[in-house]
Amino acid sequence: MKVDLNADIGESFGPWVMGDDAALMEVITSANIACGAHAGDPDVMAASMARAQSHNLGLGAHPGFADRQGFGRRRIPMAPSEIANMITYQLGAAIAMARAAGGTLRHVKLHGALSNMAAEDLTLARHCYEAVLKVDPDLILVAQSATALEEAARALDCNWAGEIFADRAYNDDGTLVSRAELGAVLHDPGEIATRITEMLREGAIITRSGKRIACRIDTICVHGDTPGAVKTVRALRDALTAEGIALERF
Repeated sequence: MKVDLNADIGESFGPWVMGDDAALMEVITSANIACGAHAGDPDVMAASMARAQSHNLGLGAHPGFADRQGFGRRRIPMAPSEIANMITYQLGAAIAMARAAGGTLRHVKLHGALSNMAAEDLTLARHCYEAVLKVDPDLILVAQSATALEEAARALDCNWAGEIFADRAYNDDGTLVSRAELGAVLHDPGEIATRITEMLREGAIITRSGKRIACRIDTICVHGDTPGAVKTVRALRDALTAEGIALERF
């Protein structure tokens, strides 16, 4: 068995630092890099692409709502054309920065509220993914498994990877528990490693209630801004390796 281990990075801005990207890039296999909307800026984006390329990580774009104050985690109602243009704009920056770093953008993963909304709404998910594929039909769509995002990716018959989250709790419908609820974000590295190893063995998401939702798992995400993210990724990597699960880019 093999799996990819990804993290959302490049979310600093000017002198303000978010997460320990340098340490994370030592242990992950793919990087989802903020595109300057919900977080990041041109200098941070360029440095993140260059560092990720130097570690031979899969280079990914992480587009989201242009809401720095809310870190892209507040839901913003927008017309489908506005969302498509927002994604296209951010992808243009990501593709250029990847090329300037000597690499090639491989995948796209929606961020925060945009991803959560699309996970619940098939029409929105299709609008988002169609916008990506118009820019480059060969890009891999990182789709939250067992949600409308996966359904949209399958319907579009494109390259896609099924994603689960190491540091987030799940509802019984396969969506993520709202960050407003206690226990939505998981922090104990040992418990996270045990939980994810079990999910991989069973080929299923394990929800907060214990329900199993069978799904495809190609990549596992740890949020770079979660306190203790580096410890979590290291513990998870060690646990997967001990189980004989190979870590490599999807």
